Parts: sequence; C-alpha cells; structure tokens
Amino acid sequence: MRLPAHEATTAQLGALYPFVTSRTLPASGVLVGRDVFGGAFVHDPFELYAAGVLTNPNVLVLGQIGRGKSALVKTYLYRQAAFGRRVVVLDPKGEYGPLARALGVEPILLEPGGAVRLNPLDAPRAGGPGAAEETSRRRLALLSALASACLDRALRPVEHTALELALAGATTGARPPTLPEVVQALLSPTATSTIAVASDVATLRAEARDVALELRRLVHGELRGMFDGPTTPGVDLHGRAVVLDLSAVYHSPALGALVTCAAAALEASWRAGTGERTLLVVDEAWAVLANLGVARFLQSSWKLARAHGVANVAVLHRVSDLASAGGAGSVGARIAEGLLADSETLVCYAQGAGEVPAASAALGLGEAESRLLPRLGRGVALWRVAGRSFLVEHRIAPGERALVDTDARLVPVP
Repeated sequence: MRLPAHEATTAQLGALYPFVTSRTLPASGVLVGRDVFGGAFVHDPFELYAAGVLTNPNVLVLGQIGRGKSALVKTYLYRQAAFGRRVVVLDPKGEYGPLARALGVEPILLEPGGAVRLNPLDAPRAGGPGAAEETSRRRLALLSALASACLDRALRPVEHTALELALAGATTGARPPTLPEVVQALLSPTATSTIAVASDVATLRAEARDVALELRRLVHGELRGMFDGPTTPGVDLHGRAVVLDLSAVYHSPALGALVTCAAAALEASWRAGTGERTLLVVDEAWAVLANLGVARFLQSSWKLARAHGVANVAVLHRVSDLASAGGAGSVGARIAEGLLADSETLVCYAQGAGEVPAASAALGLGEAESRLLPRLGRGVALWRVAGRSFLVEHRIAPGERALVDTDARLVPVP
C-alpha cells in the first residue's frame, strides 16, 4: 500500500525537523564542536551581534551536574582569549584556577581576613562637565545595591537618603571613599547633613541603623578583610583575564553581598578600560539570584551589555533555578525572567524529565526538541541562537583537559 504524497511549507518542515532546517550561523568566531547533523559549529556573541544575527550578546547555560556545561564554559573562555577577548569570572566554587593559570594569571582569592582587599567604591572618575556628580552617582548606585544585597530587601526612602549623606560625608579630596568611612558616617551623622533633609541626628541615626549594621559586617564583623579598605596594591582588575575566587564564602548567606562588591569593582575596571570586548561569567548563578540586591545588579549588567561591550554568561543547573529568585510575580522572579529574556543565546544540556515542561516553555522549544532534552548525552547540548536550534557536540582538545577536570576529588589519579 502506498500513502499519498504529503505537501508542506518550509515553516511546517522546520517545526518537524528543527535541527536540519535551521540556517547556519556565520562561520567567524570560536569553534565549539560538531553540529550533530553535519559540519562544525562556531559561535561568537560579538561577531553574531555585529552581523545582526543577535540583538544582545548575553548567554545562559543550563545543565545537570556532570553533563559538560562547566567544560564548555571553561574551554569557550580559553578559546575566546585566543581571539583577544577579555575574560572575567566570578567563581563561587573555586574551579577556575587552572583556566586562570593557563591564561597567565593567578586567581584573586577573596576570603575573610585574607591578603587581598577590593574597594567597591573605586568608581573611575568621569571626564567632562559634571564629572564629579557622575562619579558620585555611580558610587551611590553601587552602595545602594550593596546595602540592598546585605539586607536582602529593597531600601526604604530614608535609607537611600542616609546612604547619600554618608557617602558625601565620607568623600574627601580626590581619593575614593572606603566602606569603613561610609559606615562611620552612617553611625554618626552630622547635624549639618541632617538639616539638608529636614531631620535631626537622632532620627537619621535610628532610621539608618539597619543599613549601617549590615554594612558594618563587611568592615568589623565576620566578613572583614575583603572590602574594608583601599584596593590592595598589585591587584589588577584591568588585565586580560580576571578570576575572582569566592569559594571561601560559597556557603555563607553573605555570598550575595560579596558578589555585588566584586561585580562592582569589575564594572569600575571596564568603565575605565579601552572598550575591549569582555566575557563576564557568573558561575553557580542560582546561588546568588535569590538575593534581590544581586538580582538587580545582574539585571543592570545584562541590560547594559551592549553599552559596556560585555557578553554576560550565567551558568545554572535548570530553568527552575530562576524561580529561586522569589515567589511567582515577585520583583526577584520578574528580574530572573528578564535575564532569560535578555539572553539570546541559550545552551541547554540534559534536563531531568520533571524539568522538561518548564524548560520547554521558558526556552520556546518545539515538541521534537522537548523530547530530546532528557536524552542528551554528556557533552551534547541544544543550542538556541536567536530562535534557531542546533544540536551540538562539544569537543575538548587534548591540551584543554587540565582546564576542565572537576572530578579530581572523586576519580583516583592512575
């Protein structure tokens, strides 16, 4: 028995065979691996943006533990560096040390009582008319984000005002203020500053007490020794590769505040830079998205990616990690959803069967793609680039093996 021929449009065939019918991407950029349906797969967010394929350069990488997402990110950064890109990593687990050394630098280890300090208020001074005011505005925005991250809530209007007055009081001369100076100004406001906002010393001190005490933890409390003074001489945040190792505080509830501090110091470095293209990786992003202050800071970084020449890369385990930013409809949840919407390159490794419906809805997958998600083998990922789908097998060069080995503690060395 012969079935009658079936006619369909190319759009309909694209729904049935999404990986075969997707148009290829421009071939300039970093080689990732092999397109399972034939040919090499090349991806570069900056080149694709310049070619008009992408409207933003941000990337979201998802995948179960052990499926190859970390190996992809590390080799991708290593190869991007060969193209002259600047590489910056916020590393909560301390796994990017080999990559840093392969790029000729040592990781910057941030730990309580450690040898390295970063001043998050080292905002570069702007030039031209209104330079001082613009510099002050940048510092106040960072300080507000940091205070919000420490409190894990939005600031009240009176707290914003107290921070503004404290920052002004701590800023003297050309050198940047430090957190200890801001904390002291919060705890001991002057009568002159309170008159400007029709308040008094006792009232302002009481209203700003929560902010002051939370920021004090970074200065005198258990978290001192990281952000409580001028930036340590010799620490280079302007280099071709920067890896901030935050593993000493990975399991601390203060991780969100520390990521905010670290990200602010890095942002200051590329504001003062030469406009070079930078990849900023936030690994284990699920661990910090739950903090509203950090979520707002990441939102700003994602929104301003094109203006800063930065491609942000967030690494998560699953789409449901985005829900950890808050309850349905909350500000945090909306920000997390926005990060997904503002990432036009989505890389999805294998997901558990229970995660498939959420992943399919969030990533806009068709039926054929959804069926593949729980069956993807190690090192194989579904790439969604500007709405096009590709099934890609990541390839690791022999010389890159030492960069990606995260099983050293589990697998005996022969």
